[in-house]
Amino acid sequence: MLWLRALLFTLVMPTLFGVLAPYWLRGSRPLQSGPWRLGWIPIAIGATVYLSCLLSFLAAHGTPAPFFARKLRAVIGEEPASLVSAGLYRHSRNPMYVGVLLVVFGQALLFASSAIAVYGLVGWLLLNLAVRCIEEPHLRAKQGAEYEEYCRQVPRWIGVPRSRG
Repeated sequence: MLWLRALLFTLVMPTLFGVLAPYWLRGSRPLQSGPWRLGWIPIAIGATVYLSCLLSFLAAHGTPAPFFARKLRAVIGEEPASLVSAGLYRHSRNPMYVGVLLVVFGQALLFASSAIAVYGLVGWLLLNLAVRCIEEPHLRAKQGAEYEEYCRQVPRWIGVPRSRG
């Protein structure tokens, strides 16, 4: 049942934000040829990152559903009881968002679309605000010192993790 909830979550949130919205923004623009086809690289990397993160959540017996969507937990599941810090979460506190944004920016390349690129930038700004103002305070309250140490060791977005020694 957890797999089904994770699939439903994926169909609702990342698919809407990372696939359908850019598709609508592209309008009638066709796929571009030549070097614009390199957009497939960030799309493939982003989709792989998302899938890896989803598997980390499932291994922790939860889904990436945000805590404030608990009323929908019968449909999209809920966050795991323990902090997810394995897999790509050892290198970024938000790799799932990074993956979805890679998919968005890859589509901006594929369609040579400044509208999709701007959408991706606005999306990153909004995600950054949500992470700083909603998610991180929630995780600090829920996970306490473990989350504080995790924040000291792992960058918010991407970067080199600090030594855990």
